[in-house]
Amino acid sequence: MAITAAQVNELRQKTGAGMMDCKKALTEANGDFEKAIEILRKKGASVASKRAEKSANEGIIVTKISDDNKKAVIIEVNCETDFVAKSDDFVRLAKAVVESAYNTGSTDAKQLLDSDKALNNMLVDVMGKVGEKIEVSRALTVKAENGLIVDYIHMGSKLGVLVKFDDVPVKNDELIELGKNLAMQVAAMNPLCVYREEVPPATIEKEIDIYKELARKEGKPENILEKIAAGKLNKFFAENCLFEQAYIKDSTSSKTISNLMDEYNKKNGTQTKIGMFKRFHLGDENK
Repeated sequence: MAITAAQVNELRQKTGAGMMDCKKALTEANGDFEKAIEILRKKGASVASKRAEKSANEGIIVTKISDDNKKAVIIEVNCETDFVAKSDDFVRLAKAVVESAYNTGSTDAKQLLDSDKALNNMLVDVMGKVGEKIEVSRALTVKAENGLIVDYIHMGSKLGVLVKFDDVPVKNDELIELGKNLAMQVAAMNPLCVYREEVPPATIEKEIDIYKELARKEGKPENILEKIAAGKLNKFFAENCLFEQAYIKDSTSSKTISNLMDEYNKKNGTQTKIGMFKRFHLGDENK
């Protein structure tokens, strides 16, 4: 059966697959559109298998947050090239992923795809269209029963942050704005944790050992090494713990995040605290 250019174009419009792929699928299906679509879907699965060993280091971060700011989801979907990451099909897939994660409260990317067959089929279809490996690498749901969550996506969607406040009597615009500023702080400064008490003991021990050894090489006496290390450790906390970091949005003052929280609580008569943050970046080594 002869396949016309009009048929190929119509199938291309319906599926988004390439012209040659559409022509081959229609030829194999003897002009049957539904069968051709099925062939193209199976081709998507074939692409997934062929590209399993490829690296998917590009992609986007997407968040979704409830109207009352009590529940939020952050996900990462990856592909091989930035070109595909910006495509309509890939962006639609990422939005479908975050919707599914939000509806199920998922905190496991693999489990999310295993439990949502329609989403998994959509991923395979998009993979077939773009010819690249695509994977959902991370999905996280955060809830705040007595608090509030604020999200932030940095321009380009390569970096996303969730910040959770605890002990929030009432949602208000001032706290939402403060949360956005803190989320941007986290995005820019990449702190290890919120408070110094959360720094792993092994990390502290390693830093102290380094500071002491550097001081020894500078010829400092052994009896003052502990004092020197303690001073440098305080600087480490100031650089790596969100609560102690200098507020980068106001570089003209010596204000810290701790000062910001104190000002907010004093003004509003509250005891609101920063509960936690989550930072997803495409370049993260540990996912």
